[in-house]
Amino acid sequence: MGRILLKLSGEALAGSTGGTYDDKTILMVADQVKELVEEGTEVSIVIGGGNLWRGRTGTSIDRPKSDSIGMLATVMNCIYVSELFRSIGLKTRIFTPFLVGTFTELFSKDSAVKALSEGCVCFFAGGTGHPYFSTDTGTVLRALEVECDMILLAKAVDGIYDSDPKKNPDAVKYDEITLSKVVDDRLQAMDLTASIMALENKVPMTVFALEAEHGIVDAAHGKNIGTRVTV
Repeated sequence: MGRILLKLSGEALAGSTGGTYDDKTILMVADQVKELVEEGTEVSIVIGGGNLWRGRTGTSIDRPKSDSIGMLATVMNCIYVSELFRSIGLKTRIFTPFLVGTFTELFSKDSAVKALSEGCVCFFAGGTGHPYFSTDTGTVLRALEVECDMILLAKAVDGIYDSDPKKNPDAVKYDEITLSKVVDDRLQAMDLTASIMALENKVPMTVFALEAEHGIVDAAHGKNIGTRVTV
């Protein structure tokens, strides 16, 4: 089945609870990931930190320091989600680009690829390890480093639109779109830096709603769900 990288937004982890984490939502993700792993798919995951902190949250402090807090938020999220994955029998490893005591492992391509080949779900936390880069950019970077076949972007919206569907009720959803159009039209599939990196390295992706029933598995199987982003 190949190797995929699943990007989850931090806000999605809270579900509709209004809190920090919604175990029901996370276990829904875990069940689908387990199905993919049992089929032979190698799964890695990046989680945003928006349920705890965003770099732009700390407007009164130094931007690099604010981004550092955001990176640590993604580590916290990965530790929490990893433990729920383990509770249903999945093997997990958490990699970061900086040392976090004994909580995570320092990222290296060789270690991550070996873990994936052994059936572990690999969490890539801490973004790129540098300020001014989003977890979107970290997602594409890690997908390239471990040679993923596809990126799955599980979001609060069900695909890519020509404008913000929250602001424009007439926004049109794309069933399929090229990465070059995403970049040229500045569409909000992910941030521009990440989109350009994906375009230059020809990384296909699918953008879909996390709440879609069986959505992660369907997207991994190439079914018509959300928006398919081609190279």
